[in-house]
Amino acid sequence: MPFDSFQDFIIMGGYGLYVWLSFFLSFVVIALVALETAIARKSLQKKSQQLQNRQQRLAKRQRSVSQ
Repeated sequence: MPFDSFQDFIIMGGYGLYVWLSFFLSFVVIALVALETAIARKSLQKKSQQLQNRQQRLAKRQRSVSQ
C-alpha cells in the first residue's frame, strides 16, 4: 500500500492508532523483559559469588579444625 505523504503513512488509512500502539506496546514489553533478565542475571551472579565465598570459608574452617 503506497502512501502519498508522511502523514498518510502515520495515519495508515485510519488504522495508524492501532498499528503504532501495537509497535509501542511491543517495544515496551520487550524492553521490560530485557530489563528483568538483566536484573535477574545480576542477582544470580551475586548469589553465586556469595555461595562460593561461603563454601571457601567453610572449607578453610574445616581444614583449620582438622589440623
